Amino acid sequence: MAPAVELNVGERVVRVSNPGKVYFPERGITKLQVVEYYLAVAEPLLRALRDRPTTLKRYVDGVTGEAFYQKRLPKGAPEWVGTARVTFPSGRPADEVCPTEPAVLAWAANLGTFDFHPWPVRGSDTDRPDELRVDLDPQPGTGFRDAVEVAQVLKEVLDELGLVGYPKTSGGRGVHVAVRIRPEWDFVDVRHAVIALAREVERRAPDRATTSWWKEERGERVFLDYNQAARDRTIASAWSVRGTPRATVSMPVTWDELSTVDPDDFDVLTAPGRLAEHGDPHAALDDEAFGLETLLDWYADDERGEMPYPPDYPKMPGEPPRVQPSRKRAE
Repeated sequence: MAPAVELNVGERVVRVSNPGKVYFPERGITKLQVVEYYLAVAEPLLRALRDRPTTLKRYVDGVTGEAFYQKRLPKGAPEWVGTARVTFPSGRPADEVCPTEPAVLAWAANLGTFDFHPWPVRGSDTDRPDELRVDLDPQPGTGFRDAVEVAQVLKEVLDELGLVGYPKTSGGRGVHVAVRIRPEWDFVDVRHAVIALAREVERRAPDRATTSWWKEERGERVFLDYNQAARDRTIASAWSVRGTPRATVSMPVTWDELSTVDPDDFDVLTAPGRLAEHGDPHAALDDEAFGLETLLDWYADDERGEMPYPPDYPKMPGEPPRVQPSRKRAE
């Protein structure tokens, strides 16, 4: 085991234990390289994370080991690691890491953190999201190119609504799109807005897009996962390292680039150079915040109403039965 190294990160000193530990055997990428990656992209990453309660997805044994989500501040954290209090759907509270400076990123990476999963809220008001997120998830038989095609339909809808969306690769086969919104609505309203948006995309591209919660009904289409907008559901931030053999990262791109890139092009080794050459495509994400009034009107006018929540949620008002359609028919 290699001796620990100490990194000077601003005013902090961050200790990296076992720096030569191989986290990605296929590429030979070590723990220290992951820490150094996060310091290289700290500026745009902190734009995505700053003041947001953030779940850490930790791979303490590297990509070949088991991962787990750290939803509470780990014991022994330095006093300079800030927190924000969130409330889970069960009603239980927790103090989550709330990144504010590069040293927090390095500290978290030393704990085996690959993905940073920020809530779509700020620490000053953790009950009112300021970000609408759309997760385009390719189903079996589809892939990244299919997600891109559906994302282009999504952009058409956003453009017509006067909303500005910012796309990124998920680091895998999917696409994520973020819209900055005014923090005037609660999680239920924002989820309803995403449902309305997803339903409109599905209406325009029924052979390519689906909002079906039940996998047996999705077919070979791209699922617009509206439940990622529910409380305590998060997606990996832009610039996050993903648990893939190639050490890919979730890369922010422009809409023009989205149709030409390959997710495997962006990884721990290549992303810092791209940032240095092209800058952050999401740098203007915070420049303007938008409203949800039209989307909420669409939702209110839709006779289909509420859709199922994740199975670990308490029963929600107006929610349909959580029974697979095939099982319901059999009964």
